[in-house]
Formats: sequence, structure tokens, C-alpha cells
Amino acid sequence: MQAVSSRVVTIPNVLSAVRLVLIPVFLWLLGTEQYGWALLVIVVSSLTDFVDGFIARRFNQVSRIGQVLDPAVDRLFIFSTLIGLAWQGFLPWWLVILIVLRDVGIVLLGPVLATHGYGPLPVHHLGKVATFSLLFALPTLVLGAAFPAVAAVSDPFGWALALWGAFLYWWAGAIYLRETIRLVRQDRVDAAPSSDTLGN
Repeated sequence: MQAVSSRVVTIPNVLSAVRLVLIPVFLWLLGTEQYGWALLVIVVSSLTDFVDGFIARRFNQVSRIGQVLDPAVDRLFIFSTLIGLAWQGFLPWWLVILIVLRDVGIVLLGPVLATHGYGPLPVHHLGKVATFSLLFALPTLVLGAAFPAVAAVSDPFGWALALWGAFLYWWAGAIYLRETIRLVRQDRVDAAPSSDTLGN
């Protein structure tokens, strides 16, 4: 198991910060219909997400702030891209709402876990696959907008990835909910007085 450091300035954290800065740049490019440049930004952002994770694990640069910053930037990146694409008419709003609602539910589980003395749940592998699918789907959809000649191929592929990612997103959310319920019940059982105590 890798040690988690308290360092702030690491290469993975710098890459996460770059991704964060690129979010408004991407939205501006998308809003001004500069789809080619928007595609470049979203591809660079997606690549840095994979690179920072590799560097963190390979060179032992896993940090506490990185464990919070990286998934937070991922969520902001996905939400911003979804909203931007929906605003431009490339995605329906129901898909955006579906994905956002799932994350709102996960956020609401945090205080419940904290009340019973638990920290955030570890990221499930399904959640990682869902995030990967969405991070791959979004630039694929932008590709069709940037180059209409390939839209007949890229759009169905992007849609398939987006829907699959949304499905896995909710599946992982159901697993988090089940695990939260299990931990809360276990905490209540542990806190309840035993029969021996009651008999004394």
C-alpha cells in the first residue's frame, strides 16, 4: 500500500490544477462555437487526468490533497462539459440532470457516514469505469461537432459511451448507498448494549 503524503506541490496536483484552469477555457471555446479548439482542450484535459494518476502511483506522489483535488476536478470537468454540450444542443438536459443527481446523492451520504464516525467511501471500480466512459464519451461528442464529416460515426459511439457511463455511474451509486446502509446498521449494532449488560 502506498504512503499518502501531505505535500501540496506535486506533479499530479499541478496537472489537476491545469485541468481546473482549462474548464472555463473549454466552456468559452464551446460557447463561441470554436469546436476544433474546444476538442483540443478537452482531449488535453482527459489525457492529463490519466497521466496524473499514473505519475502519482508510479512515482509515489499520492497526496492527501490530491486524493480530494483529482476527483473533484473530474466532477467539475464532467459537469461543465455536459452543461456546455447541452447548452449548445448536442446533449439532452435529462442526461445532464441524471448524472448530476447521482453525484448529489453521493454528497448527501457524506454527512450520514460522518455522523457514524466513517470517512468517505473508497472509490469503487465501477465508479472508475463510469468516469472513464464519460471522459472518453465527451470528447467523442465534441469531435462530431468539430468535424461534421465524422459525426455519423463519432456521435453514435459517443452516445453509447455516455449512456453506458451514466448507467455505471448509477450502479456504482447504488453500491455506495448499500455500503452506507450496511455501515450505519453495523454502527447501531455495535452501539447497542449487549444482553449481558442488560442482565447486570
